[in-house]
Amino acid sequence: MVLELSDIDLRDHPDARTYVKQEAVSVRFAAAAGALQSRVGPNHYRAGDALVTGADGDTWCVARERFDAKYGPVPPTRPGDAGRYRALPQPVLARQINEPFAVRRAVSGDWLTGAAGDWLLQYGPGDHGIASAARFTLVYRLAPAPGPPSGLARP
Repeated sequence: MVLELSDIDLRDHPDARTYVKQEAVSVRFAAAAGALQSRVGPNHYRAGDALVTGADGDTWCVARERFDAKYGPVPPTRPGDAGRYRALPQPVLARQINEPFAVRRAVSGDWLTGAAGDWLLQYGPGDHGIASAARFTLVYRLAPAPGPPSGLARP
C-alpha cells in the first residue's frame, strides 16, 4: 500500500523543518521536449529546460524559467551554458515519511514515489519533490531558525 499525498502542505505540518540544499551539479539544456526517469519517477521537460545530474548520479529536470533562481554557474561555466552549477541557498520544507508514498511534482504534474524513510520536499505551495534518505543526508542541511521560507510562509 502506498500513501498518496494529495493537497499536502508542509507549512502546516508540525514535523516539517526548513533545510537548504548544498550541492554542485552538472547541467545541460534540453534541445527538445522529452522525459527522463529519475530515481523517484518520470520527469517531463520542454525544450530549454535544465537537465540536472546531482552529486549522487540521479537526474531530474528544472523548468528553464525557474533554473536561474535556483542554481548559479561554477566558473568557468557561463550562465545559460552547459556545465557545472551550484544550488543557491534557498530554503525548502522537508519531512521524512516512514512508509511508501507518492506525490505530484506539481498540480497535474508527474507522480513521484518514495520509499519508507525518504524525504518529502516542498519548494512552494503545490511544488514537491522527493529525496531518498541517502541523498537527503548527502545534500541537505538544516537551515537556521526562524520561520518558514518567505515563499512558503502563510499570507
